[in-house]
Amino acid sequence: MSSEPIHERPGDLLAELIRFETVNPPGNERACIEYIDGLLTEAGLETETLAAEPERPNLLARLPGGDAAPLLLQGHVDVVPTEGQEWSEPPFEGVRNDGEIWGRGALDMKGGVTMMLAAMLRAAEEGLEPAGDVLFLALSDEEAGGEVGAKHVVENYPERFDGVGYAIGEFGGFPMRIDGTEFYPIQVAEKRVCWLDATITGEGGHASRTKRDGTMNALGTVLTRLTEHRLPAQITPAAREFIEALADESGPERAEQLRGLLDPERTDEILDELGAVGDRLDPMLHNTVSPTVVEGGGKVNVHPSKIELRIDGRILPGVTPEEFIEEVETVVGDVAGVTFEVARFSGAPDSTVDMGLFDLLGDAIEQRNSDAVPVPFLLTGATDGRFFEELDIQPYGFTPLKLPESFEFMPLVHAADERVPETAVEFGTAAIGDVIRGYGRN
Repeated sequence: MSSEPIHERPGDLLAELIRFETVNPPGNERACIEYIDGLLTEAGLETETLAAEPERPNLLARLPGGDAAPLLLQGHVDVVPTEGQEWSEPPFEGVRNDGEIWGRGALDMKGGVTMMLAAMLRAAEEGLEPAGDVLFLALSDEEAGGEVGAKHVVENYPERFDGVGYAIGEFGGFPMRIDGTEFYPIQVAEKRVCWLDATITGEGGHASRTKRDGTMNALGTVLTRLTEHRLPAQITPAAREFIEALADESGPERAEQLRGLLDPERTDEILDELGAVGDRLDPMLHNTVSPTVVEGGGKVNVHPSKIELRIDGRILPGVTPEEFIEEVETVVGDVAGVTFEVARFSGAPDSTVDMGLFDLLGDAIEQRNSDAVPVPFLLTGATDGRFFEELDIQPYGFTPLKLPESFEFMPLVHAADERVPETAVEFGTAAIGDVIRGYGRN
């Protein structure tokens, strides 16, 4: 075994974190958090546990710095289940295979936590005094909504983040190759979770008599309309920045086509023309609805009088839940007995983006990969970053990875055979270290 400290071996550190089975639910993140706490306290850093539940703590560490505003690094250690998946390597053993580290969380997001943690430990060992304090926050419960993780921390310990202007978390800083250009999207905004409950009511009755206008008919109409039709195109500032950046690196014909996406009257037509590229861009330009759960009926010989439909909604920054429901109702149209209500919404509604950290993050990538073209990016999922927005902290998705062209990032997230090249984790650790050293010094 190497005598180097583990922060100089980020691949080994990631493998150690993967071996903690922090599947959520139930989470059981405590042992993993305690391991991280031990590394930080051994390095002489001050730590504090912020827990809503004893077995599901969160850990805050501080690297003291100068008078500049503090910088927050935040990431979660819980992971999604592996049941029903066929893995080529065991998902909780941190196996190395052909230069890659395998296991649940390698990408989402124990790999990101590893890079942040190793960079913090390296800075402490160097005796670095950053321009401002650097905070590292290891979180529980992101994969189930953050109730005992980031949400708990923000609501109960807001003073711990006084003065923080920027936060770094998942996702961003890995290559997206389009038309031969190696773009590195850095997340500057994300969509909000806005889950809906649809209730469909109507007259029940004995199933021996056909009912062509009952709740099942209404359910079929609602599902068809929600899945066949897009909601209206909307161009947010973050999406505009991203598409303009893509156009700037494209040939004249492609650039004109991409910029056409910014006209809501033409957006959908051009998305269809773009094929696979359009599929990537589509959710950045629309609120989205995905019906996922249906509950109704109790007996095979009874027409149900009530059906519940659960919908995963993701809304763009600046859109309110009320505006979202109006869009959904317009698409569904006049279907008798159908009502929609918000089941869950999280995230600040403001659409303002503070780009003040973008250049530093982009430089950290370009310095280590001259082919990279950093671009601002709107994430179409949701992360813990949305909670920190409520404290007027601008979150960025920045877990930088330099990946070979054959490596597909997103198809492996939450999937079987999740893995990451060890060299990519080393790249990200160094890049985050550059950010810590450069932050607040301009």
